[in-house]
Order: sequence, then C-alpha cells, then structure tokens
Amino acid sequence: FEQHAKALEVPFISDEVDNVEKNTDGTWKITGASGTVYETKTVLLATGAGHRKLGVPGEETLAGAGVSYCATCDGAFFKGRDVAVVGGGDVALEDALFLARGCNKVYLIHRRDAFRGAKVLQKQVEEKENIVCVMDSVVDEIVGEDMVEKVCISNKKTQQSSELSVQGIFIAVGISPNTKDIQGLPKQDDAGYIIAAEDGVTDIPGIFVAGDCRTKQLRQVITATADGANAITSVERYLYETH
Repeated sequence: FEQHAKALEVPFISDEVDNVEKNTDGTWKITGASGTVYETKTVLLATGAGHRKLGVPGEETLAGAGVSYCATCDGAFFKGRDVAVVGGGDVALEDALFLARGCNKVYLIHRRDAFRGAKVLQKQVEEKENIVCVMDSVVDEIVGEDMVEKVCISNKKTQQSSELSVQGIFIAVGISPNTKDIQGLPKQDDAGYIIAAEDGVTDIPGIFVAGDCRTKQLRQVITATADGANAITSVERYLYETH
C-alpha cells in the first residue's frame, strides 16, 4: 500500500500528533511531537484498532510463539495439537469451532458462567466432542520457554488454581479502537469508536474517519480500504463545496 501511494508521489511524514485544533477560517492546525505545525483543510483519522489483551505474564513474551489473536490466521499451525481459546462472545465461539476442525482438543475458557455469544454458536460448541468449556475461569499466566507449553488458570467461584497443557492460546476478548488520544474531536460511541456512516463523515465538518476506528460491523483490511475510498470521496466533495 505504501509503495503504491509513493508511486503516486504522495508525501509521507513521520511524526506523532500532539494536538489538532480548528482555525478561525475553518481549516485545521496539527501540531506534531517534532514541533512542526501542519496546516490542512481537512483531517482524515485512520488510527485503527488493536486486540484487547489479557495483561498476564507470558502474553507479551510468547506472542507469535503460541499466543495468537487470530484463529483463522494461525490455526493451521496447531493441527493435531491442544489449544485454548479465551473469551465468551461470538468471535471466541467461532474461533473454538474453527480450531476444533483440526486441533486435537480445544479448551474454551470464559470468566462467566454463561457465554455471551449467539445461541446457535453455543449449541454447536456443546455438540463438539473435542471442545471443553472451562467456565468461571480466568487465565493467570501463560507458560513456556520458546513456545507456549501450558496456561495457569483459576476458578473465580472456587478460587481453585489449575493448569492446562496446551501448545497454543487464542485470545478473543475483543478489540479496542486507538482513539483515546483524540478525545474531544469527533463524537464516539460508548466503546470509543468514532461515529460515522460508510461515507466517513463525522459530526465535525472537515474531519473524516476511515478504517477500524469507525463504527461498523466488520473490521478487516478489505473494509478498511473501502472506507478509505469512501472517505476520500467525501473529502473531495467537502473541499469542492466549501473551498
């Protein structure tokens, strides 16, 4: 993508945005951490989103070495092995079902006594003989030398601790938009996603949004690039009408 943009002679600037404020004439002033001030007519926010993490020992050090946040991306590497999935929503249930097709055993760990995912997915999970539901439990630590070897868990009701011998752990506890540093700009929903329709138009004239930080149903590369095309069309229309 970057090479494509550079081929079209789009300038790239590496800087961290410290502040965005509106000028009296309706344009925008962006101040970078470098001290450079950028004057613009529009701002397109494409800060993306990141996977929520458990924040337990071993998660960071074993990332990519058995710790994964995408079952469809990495599931094939664990064919015939034992793995764990953490979460209780639709994504976690779907991940467990997907992994159960090729893995020997799938432990589905959820901190509550009931899943939040769709009933039809819950039924499918219950019918899978190689999916073991571990309810009322949380992961305390992910253990392994060079690769994941086991996860340490504790039951929130009984306070009992135990270990599961697994070679992989798939964390599916949701994603968070990278919008905490742009509070006070476009309106956000309760989860922090910038509210905008498919056209990328926010509630503030001159500010647009594209990608995973926008309110929408599906967050994948294909929808993010489509957002970019829509948002740029909206930017062009805005510039034509206002400048």
